[in-house]
Amino acid sequence: MRLHSADHPVLEQAHATHGALDILHSLQHQGVPCAWLDELPDSLSQRLAGSLPAWIISSSNTGARWPAPDACWQALMALNVSRLDGCVLVSGEPRLLQSGLNAGLWTIGLASCGSLCGMSSTEWQALEQQERERKRGKATLHLFSLGVHSVIDHLGELPTCLADIGQRRLKGEKP
Repeated sequence: MRLHSADHPVLEQAHATHGALDILHSLQHQGVPCAWLDELPDSLSQRLAGSLPAWIISSSNTGARWPAPDACWQALMALNVSRLDGCVLVSGEPRLLQSGLNAGLWTIGLASCGSLCGMSSTEWQALEQQERERKRGKATLHLFSLGVHSVIDHLGELPTCLADIGQRRLKGEKP
């Protein structure tokens, strides 16, 4: 989910990140449970979650704020996850990624479509290639400096990244 609020109220500009709904439906088809985490007031969070499929758990954080792991653990409990092995957090928000790392999850950072670049897909495509590369590189370096396990540009790359994490797990690697 991304919020854009240049000259418009947040709700008018809120929309799912490009590719999010497609990848969520693919994950649902594979039987992968998913949750949406945010730090917004409940009234705003519920309205924004309305654009997501009903089967996605919206987890309200009643514990400490990010980067504390509480929200991740609460979401996993809401999903009835019995163990952390194989659990993955995908986000472009550095504080949430740090929360996932603190919770012991695999983490995948979103570079070009994340908050570090802070642009809609249309705005991103309007940039000159050199400027896109500069912003992407800066975001990627920042995400890796947090300690995330992988960085992708957009959600269309998620299946390949999840397969890579699967291979790493088979070799005994842990988050």
